[in-house]
Amino acid sequence: MANPFTSCKFDFSVASIDKLPQCSEKEVVFAGRSNSGKSSVINALTAQKHLARSSKTPGRTQLLNFFSTKPNHFLVDLPGYGYAKAPRAVKEVWEHLLTSYLSRRLQICGLVLIMDIRHPLEDRDYMLLDIFLPTQKPIIFLLNKADKLSRHQISIQHATISKEIGIFCSDFHVKSFSATKGLGINSVRTIINNWLL
Repeated sequence: MANPFTSCKFDFSVASIDKLPQCSEKEVVFAGRSNSGKSSVINALTAQKHLARSSKTPGRTQLLNFFSTKPNHFLVDLPGYGYAKAPRAVKEVWEHLLTSYLSRRLQICGLVLIMDIRHPLEDRDYMLLDIFLPTQKPIIFLLNKADKLSRHQISIQHATISKEIGIFCSDFHVKSFSATKGLGINSVRTIINNWLL
């Protein structure tokens, strides 16, 4: 299929709830730990090498970054969680912004939760899910860096995680993904594009 996101571009960053765009109609949120490879996922999906850029210091940039796919439709990149070098006050402000945005933003039509396939569903991932699951909106559990495992190992992780997620979530997809090998890119694009229709 043709890539629906090749014209995706960075629009703006938001640092507080009151600055969220009023014109927005639909938003797909990308979240994950700081070492999950979130930027590479977004760049692979949009076929743009430098669209999303990762911070060298986790916790330094606490902004919601909006990328438009078409007028008033956005991919929203949350900073990776991992606050080792962030002051307590910064953590508290960011966690308030994260909680308010994920739990109250009506325009969110889906969440892409990016995890290293070798270390999925850690404490921070569950904390984010605790916030988002009550919205009953769909989730892609994206198992990134699948090129690090064999096909057999990927299959085992996929089945194990799908079973665990099925206990507490009904509307979800589990997708193995590798930006370097091209694994999962088209299927994830299709799901996100359908969310944004």
